[in-house]
Amino acid sequence: MSFGQGGASWGPGGDGTPDWAAMAEESAARARRKKLMMIGGGALATVAIGAIVTTAVVTSNGGTGKADKNASQLPAPADLPEDTSAPAPSFSSVAPPPPPDPKDYISSAEKDRAPITVDGFFPGKKLTMGDRVHLKGATSSTAKCATGTQGALGPVLTNNGCDRLIRATYRKDGVAVTVGIAVFGTEARAKKAVDQSSGGLASLSGGGIDTFCRGGTVCLRTANSYGRYAYFTVGGFVNGKRVTTADKGVYAVNKDLTNFTFRQIHRRGQLQASQAAADPNA
Repeated sequence: MSFGQGGASWGPGGDGTPDWAAMAEESAARARRKKLMMIGGGALATVAIGAIVTTAVVTSNGGTGKADKNASQLPAPADLPEDTSAPAPSFSSVAPPPPPDPKDYISSAEKDRAPITVDGFFPGKKLTMGDRVHLKGATSSTAKCATGTQGALGPVLTNNGCDRLIRATYRKDGVAVTVGIAVFGTEARAKKAVDQSSGGLASLSGGGIDTFCRGGTVCLRTANSYGRYAYFTVGGFVNGKRVTTADKGVYAVNKDLTNFTFRQIHRRGQLQASQAAADPNA
């Protein structure tokens, strides 16, 4: 007869001695069940992890497939030239020569070869400066420079080798101004003539302009030079009124004419410089 207490088996003899063999077998059985349960749980965990990995792989493959599809739709890269042996373009390290200086062509008779005429310096029948219109009167051109001067200016021009004197008169609002351009062989001679100038330019009447600035009348006189050209002005009122510093109208007309004359001389240099640049061998 056997009794179970605390999981122990007692022998049939009833003498209270445990059945050690039965207890060992029962313990071994419990150990096997526990091991099987652990192995089974591990298997389940392995299956679960495998499922997760498989899902991740499938998802990754799906994304890769889409990327491959998009890549196949991109345009192909441009073909590179097969022949890379062609020489690269080369550039000269020598700087191009600077453009000719217009003043070089009006500083000496050697380079300044364009015809010298009244119309070349004073074209048209009027001069417009902004909103100011000056009507042109008489003009003259002479190789005897002293004949177009008053006082000591004639000898000064002659002694410095003046080749030609061109004059033109303009009028505006009762004011008349004669401008004269004296031509010399070099820039140095023109400057010297201006530095030594005394007396003045003789006014030029005609062409609708009466005699002015003669007989001792006080008038405005100026002298300047640019290149081989010296230019002079004499201006005042056509009615013989003497000029004072308060007569702004006389000064304004004189300023317009001196600015215009300078520009015409400079333009002469520009035209010849442009021609030289276009044809260096001319």
